[in-house]
Amino acid sequence: MLTFYKTIQVRTFMMATLVLISGSFFSCGDNYLDPVPSSAISADVFYTNEDELLNAVINMYDGIQGVNALDNSDSNANHAIQVEFYITEMRSDNTKTKSSEGEAAQFENYTLRPTNGIVYDYYRSFYDVLKRANIVLANIDVASEANKAKIEGEAKFIRAYAHFNLVRLFGDIPMADRVIGIADTDVQFTRTPKAQVYDLIIDDLNAAIASLNNAYKNRASKAAAQAMLAKVYLTLGTNYTEAQVLCEAVINSGFALEPNFNDVFYNENNNEVIFSIGFLANPASDSQGFSAEWLNSVGRSSGVNYVTNEAAAALDAKGGNRAAYSYRIDPAQPTQKQVAKYFPNGENGGATGVTFNSNPRAAGNDWIVLRLSDVLLMHVEAIMAGGASTSAQAALNSFQKVRNRAGLTDVVTSITKEELLDERRVELAFENHRLFDLIRFNAAQDVLSAFSAANGYSFTSTDLLLPIPQREINLSQGMLTQNPGY
Repeated sequence: MLTFYKTIQVRTFMMATLVLISGSFFSCGDNYLDPVPSSAISADVFYTNEDELLNAVINMYDGIQGVNALDNSDSNANHAIQVEFYITEMRSDNTKTKSSEGEAAQFENYTLRPTNGIVYDYYRSFYDVLKRANIVLANIDVASEANKAKIEGEAKFIRAYAHFNLVRLFGDIPMADRVIGIADTDVQFTRTPKAQVYDLIIDDLNAAIASLNNAYKNRASKAAAQAMLAKVYLTLGTNYTEAQVLCEAVINSGFALEPNFNDVFYNENNNEVIFSIGFLANPASDSQGFSAEWLNSVGRSSGVNYVTNEAAAALDAKGGNRAAYSYRIDPAQPTQKQVAKYFPNGENGGATGVTFNSNPRAAGNDWIVLRLSDVLLMHVEAIMAGGASTSAQAALNSFQKVRNRAGLTDVVTSITKEELLDERRVELAFENHRLFDLIRFNAAQDVLSAFSAANGYSFTSTDLLLPIPQREINLSQGMLTQNPGY
């Protein structure tokens, strides 16, 4: 069973009543009953004091958390990070649907359409997060001098996080560097070049690093900003030295690998976690439903994010003791394999896979965005600096720590790029990193082409970007352009 030991402050942020927020502005469902662009607001919202502004800060995380659909799949609701696995893991060689049916199957077989509702859900969700962050920044002057820099840094971290996800998934995007009014169609529907978006991301993360501390795991922190900025530099293939420095700063900030790999996911707020999205079991407003969706006929689906044979083989061959904690055979269908990270509230459903003491559809598992092992492996990547291999002792030390925890204690004397990519796959399996890693390592075209051919799918290079949602293009009346291949 999960051990919940969130701080009082984090419980407050997850449960706070957002007294200032009107349904017409922040309600995830109401926002989309009218054809309003995802990146825009229909009215200004002003705050008069710091307490009100702090409620808006809390609301940024609520936006990332998203709405738990529970028994009602509202197509107008923002599910945010709860649907991220579809557009990341299920577009890699790691996971698939169980039945290859429905809209979800478009991700695994590379037949995505611009009308896909899950893609639109994620797109509008993270533009909604950007809107919430920009509302905080627009009202920053009501903050006290003692807290102003921290609040600003927190909002800029969230803005960077949302932009980073969107630009990696969609390419050139409308950039939300301020509150966007409903009449600002030139901003809403103009795709900003990626380089310019990344400049804002870097500026925002540097601001966050300068003003934040490491008081939180479920909220922005200095270490989270440092780790994310390191990943930004690695994604751009630039500034490897600074990426290395950033990783080393995080490594030396008091975080530690959990001795037991399984505890990373079921011992919440543990020493390995750098940044996670907090959830609480049972309340509809703060629980998550993705844990149930990954199981067989437990959630609304009959099983999504199921483990591919390729991912299982990689874990069996190279995962050490991580394999047993990363996937399992589906108790109801032995030919299928389920993700074993994030069982609902720590319950695996028993012998049948469907028997729970708690409500699996209202799970409280936090979603881990950044953890120390990711940073240790990024440290190796930064030292490798785009090369084919490294024997640098600092890289070997970081790599060895990750492998030692997995029971793979043979001494490593050199690391190739392929070995590092393999290690990231088995360490971070099913945590929404694989697709981004393949692209960053310039391996996506070869790996996914081979995977597609072996499984009868239809991958092409244009599938590395998601389609811009058709609804947004329709609203733009031709201003917003579509990605190639769609």
